[in-house]
Amino acid sequence: MIGARSMASPTLPPDPRPSQGEIWVVKLPTEPPDKGLRFVVVISSNAQNHHPRASTVVVVPIGTTLHPNACLQLTSGQTGLSESSEVWANGITTVRKRDLKPPRTALRTLSRATVIKILRCTVRAMGVLPAAIAE
Repeated sequence: MIGARSMASPTLPPDPRPSQGEIWVVKLPTEPPDKGLRFVVVISSNAQNHHPRASTVVVVPIGTTLHPNACLQLTSGQTGLSESSEVWANGITTVRKRDLKPPRTALRTLSRATVIKILRCTVRAMGVLPAAIAE
């Protein structure tokens, strides 16, 4: 048509495609507005993480303030971070994939065995012993 304008929709960048055990950076929705970005480990299954219609993933924050009674501490060798860190299992949350940011430097993907330890810690943080939910 003469004089008709093309109404092409703007193209959004694709959502990140995180995998279980990967470390990402995100602004957590549960933290105060003035709090910065935080490292998180993706713990949801790759069936969810890679599904084309899934817009969210489940993550657990990790921090470098170490506590002696932490459920799980991670070494810098495991994570690629500059110092040791601990899993904050009670901080388990869901975030949008599009809110995930890649870390400034390449980090390591945690092993399946370490992810299972994190999952056990999250269950314990909810007051349930992992053996109580074994099939």
